[in-house]
Amino acid sequence: MRRKITGKQPNSAMCFVCGLRNTAGLRASFYELDGGEILAVFAPRAEHQGYPGRLHGGLAATILDETIGRAIMISSKGETWGVTVEFTMRLRKPVPVDRPVKVVGRIVKEGSRIFEGTGEIRLEDGSVAVEGQGKYIKMPLEKIADAYREEEEWRVVPRPDDPAEADVGP
Repeated sequence: MRRKITGKQPNSAMCFVCGLRNTAGLRASFYELDGGEILAVFAPRAEHQGYPGRLHGGLAATILDETIGRAIMISSKGETWGVTVEFTMRLRKPVPVDRPVKVVGRIVKEGSRIFEGTGEIRLEDGSVAVEGQGKYIKMPLEKIADAYREEEEWRVVPRPDDPAEADVGP
């Protein structure tokens, strides 16, 4: 299904998931989709593998958890973050390295302090490789870490290949 991208979320310098200067990290980009979902796009590299040619399961959990947790930033305009309380996942298929991967997340239940979300890692053919669900506490970033410092370089970084639409599967 083709979905319109309505915005892009910030990256940082050294975050393992979104840090653009973290040479070991995933360097994922996050896009807000119409309908309130979020899309992460990244290309796993050889250094991210567990078994040869396959994304390490712990890193699959990492990108899926981050994507679901960022879904709250859509409605809060980036003022509120999700801090993981519980997270579970189900591995259905191996995720290959050296190929683009899409991760989609959404909020399925929201209260005043807690939200719950689900998401999935989709392969190039649109099939679901990993499913996840989590429970998150809503928090402003300044209460999570002493971030927002200039050296963190927290900002939206436009790229020439930023899509206007994305195929997020069936």
